[in-house]
Amino acid sequence: MPLLEFETQMFLDLHNEDGLVVIAKGLCVDRLLLSLIKVHNDPGNLVLVLGTDANEEEFFIRQLEAEEVTPLPRSLTAECSTKERNDIYLGGGVLFVTSRILVVDMLMERVPIELITGIIVYRAHKTLESCQEAFILRLYRQKNKKGFIKGLSDNAVAFTQGFCHVQRMMRNLFVKKLFLWPRFQADVISSLDKRKPTVLEIRIPMTASMKTIQFAVLDIIASCVRDLKTSNPTLDTDEVTVENVISRSFEKVIKFQLEPMWHQLSQKTRRVISDLRTLRTILLYLTQYDSVTFYSLVQSVRDSTNLNTQIPDWLFLDAAETLFTQAKGRVYSIEKKSSKSSSKDKDKKKEGIRLNMEESPKWIALSEILAEIKEENVECWDMNSVLVIAEDDRICGQLAEFLCAGAQTVLQKVYRKSVAEKDSAMLSHLGGEFSIDDDPRKSLQKKKKKCDSTEKDSKRQKGDKRKEACLDEEMQEAAGSESSEESTAERSPSAVFHPLKSDPFALQQTLLSFEPKYIVLYDVNITTVREIEMYQATSAKEILKVYFLMYEDSVDEQRYLTALRREKDAFEFLIKEKSIMVIPEEQDGKGDYHPDLVDNFPPANQTVNTRKAGGAQAAPVVPRKVIVDLREFRSELPSLIHRRGINVVPVTIEVGDYILTPDMCVERKSINDLIGSLNSGRLYNQAQAMCRYYKHPVLLIEFSQNQSFSLQGRYGTSNDTSPQSFVSKLILLTMHFPSLRLLWCPSPYATAEIFDMLKAGKDEPTVAEAQAVAEKEQDLGRDTDKYNPAPQDFLIHLPGVNSKNQGLLMRKFANLAELFSATEEELASAMNNESQAKCLWDAIHRRVEPHGPTPRKSKKR
Repeated sequence: MPLLEFETQMFLDLHNEDGLVVIAKGLCVDRLLLSLIKVHNDPGNLVLVLGTDANEEEFFIRQLEAEEVTPLPRSLTAECSTKERNDIYLGGGVLFVTSRILVVDMLMERVPIELITGIIVYRAHKTLESCQEAFILRLYRQKNKKGFIKGLSDNAVAFTQGFCHVQRMMRNLFVKKLFLWPRFQADVISSLDKRKPTVLEIRIPMTASMKTIQFAVLDIIASCVRDLKTSNPTLDTDEVTVENVISRSFEKVIKFQLEPMWHQLSQKTRRVISDLRTLRTILLYLTQYDSVTFYSLVQSVRDSTNLNTQIPDWLFLDAAETLFTQAKGRVYSIEKKSSKSSSKDKDKKKEGIRLNMEESPKWIALSEILAEIKEENVECWDMNSVLVIAEDDRICGQLAEFLCAGAQTVLQKVYRKSVAEKDSAMLSHLGGEFSIDDDPRKSLQKKKKKCDSTEKDSKRQKGDKRKEACLDEEMQEAAGSESSEESTAERSPSAVFHPLKSDPFALQQTLLSFEPKYIVLYDVNITTVREIEMYQATSAKEILKVYFLMYEDSVDEQRYLTALRREKDAFEFLIKEKSIMVIPEEQDGKGDYHPDLVDNFPPANQTVNTRKAGGAQAAPVVPRKVIVDLREFRSELPSLIHRRGINVVPVTIEVGDYILTPDMCVERKSINDLIGSLNSGRLYNQAQAMCRYYKHPVLLIEFSQNQSFSLQGRYGTSNDTSPQSFVSKLILLTMHFPSLRLLWCPSPYATAEIFDMLKAGKDEPTVAEAQAVAEKEQDLGRDTDKYNPAPQDFLIHLPGVNSKNQGLLMRKFANLAELFSATEEELASAMNNESQAKCLWDAIHRRVEPHGPTPRKSKKR
């Protein structure tokens, strides 16, 4: 598939120089990656692709296979054995590699790093200094100064968060060039304008009830935002506005700002944030789903708040009452019926509640569009399939059912499923009558039967024919409504429905496989619009006709415009940053010096002794290292340890997670893991093993970087001192193992700094000693598994008994009674140590006496 002009220029820029490319969403960053793969796809090269998942790798391989590219790239996962991975590395070509596997293979020198041609980082905006990709690039640049590094990203907004975020990303990627390709770039505009689709923007007016509900919900959101700012004057709430609340990125904004200080927020603030999430869902349902589904949601929100002890403040607003009233009015209507009393001839008006479900205006517009397409196809004798793009599978299924059965049939089905049982009890207590229309076909049959009986009665009794004429009109109206609903599917061409919430490349595959001529955008986002533009410019055989459906003056329209504005502002910010940023010459890591690639680099405040007595040579610097368990490479800590100039040695160890010195072992626990280990008893066994083999055992309790460094937040402590409480178990653990030290660290960054301080002036650990401890623990585990755990725990705490002679005693004596009745010579023979045997024998047989005579108290007379 040939590249467009701007894609060719983008590819040439990135091919000639290492750099970071930031592309606008929907401009097919995957096509750029495929072009790079095809250029370097040769057994003489070894190119690694990072940052892809299994679905994306399958899509890329399938695309290359369709273009008959050989040899195809291969994927390396945990299912491949060590020997298979070595053979694949030596075979060359392009490889999709899991980051965790590649880190371990690089540290254990299974990958020929000097022979790697280059590394391509997909989704480069996620390359933080603590992630595995940054760790891989540091290891790569330490031993390979000639290979290339190229980063690809289609999320410009991600580079605007934080201080100098794009500069830090480029430093982590070891690149000096930044290439920006927004949608408003001149080359992009000229390339896409050469073959544009025909776009018909249809602005659908909302019903009066929908407008009233939207205004009411926006008033409630504005009130909640004011309460949030008033109750938190010190909180930076510049981005917490009504416009941002209704946008799709609101959850990320709230999480980024409030999660580190969540434990400091009041209960009212937390409740307001929860209310904002609920109100956003209500707004989403208003424009995307039918009236019955929306009423069911509003009713469930109201019912759930009645069960809670704390009622949200927004329920007491007038706008909330308007919301509930209008939502119910879209489903039910109140009619006044005249009835004649038997005793009096006067007519009485009686109110009745009738099911009158409001149809979605978008449904009507969709049926009209499909009817228009049907007429065009009949005139042109061309039956092209129509692609309808909606938000999710639920909406797609509902639209397909609407086109087949009609609006009222779909609404009544939804009503019976979600609302009928809940409202039947409530409506039965009302004074008026309540009528529910059945299936239109059944109601039509009832009207026909009623009409036939009326005709027979009129012929037999020769009565007035007004009633017959009235029933004929009703029958014609019912038949007309049924025929209109049934003719919807007959008039509609063949339609294919595609949900927006699907795989990233699902829309491209759908367009290439079905090749539609008409596309109806029932729901819209900027990525979908640009993917259709790219398909028109690259692959479409004829000019597409795109129908752009959107409610006029609605939240959907504002959400779409906000997304466009945020991306435009992000690119303008990056363009300005690019013009003023200062890039060090050695940032690419290809020179002799780079601060992130120097091992054992002394700190700036370290005192340096310049005296060299007699020209003596300085002592050689021993490289520092930390032995890390292989299972710990799922976390960020190994990458941050290596960033501080400490070598990381991956080894499978049974005791602890990190070996800092020959005498210091660290077991790392996150808060969730700590609570689970305390409840299951696994932490007791781990602490026992560390205390058995190491002089300085350490339990590291590590918090997340983006969460509060406190147990008062999500893991709140209480005054409960029962043995089942979390804090009580932790206290009992420290009392049982007095030599165990606890380290409380607010983040992995602080942990790496503390490890650096603990290793200062200490000997370096050896892999042989760590593996010897692992073998001892395995042997002890095999021995102790044969015996009861309770006597073992009692025996290990007796004087003279340790981990070395515990197994000898258990093999010699059948139970504790036999052990206590043994002589000192028998104990010495079993333990192979006379001093330890004497200590144990004395502890068993020595009489318990006080150290000195206790003074007697004189009795007073």
